[in-house]
Amino acid sequence: MHHITTDDETILRGVLDGWKAAVDKHQPDQVAAHFTEDAIFQGLHPYSVGRPGIAAYYDSQPLGLTADYRILETRHPAEGLVLGYLSVDFSFTDRPTLTVHLSILLQQTDHGWAIAHYQVSQLNPTPTAD
Repeated sequence: MHHITTDDETILRGVLDGWKAAVDKHQPDQVAAHFTEDAIFQGLHPYSVGRPGIAAYYDSQPLGLTADYRILETRHPAEGLVLGYLSVDFSFTDRPTLTVHLSILLQQTDHGWAIAHYQVSQLNPTPTAD
């Protein structure tokens, strides 16, 4: 069962479209600007806290990396917070696309909505029975 509210989806897309644009253009500082100052970030490498670690993570990504996301679920756990669960395809110029799941928590700040928590999981496909 999918639970996506229009307001929450609009808020998520407002942040994630900017994140995606910065990822696609390989602008690590712009990517990090979509996060809170103290964001907890977990990509596919050891986690970091704060924008400098996020910028360093995206700076280490190969040129030509692009991200395409699909919102699977949203929740509104409290005023000023929006939770999203997404499927993200990271495409590369020299290797197959990597599909991951992303849990993201947005927080309303004095400057608008920003990512306070970002956690990627790489789910292996379920083997099929022969």
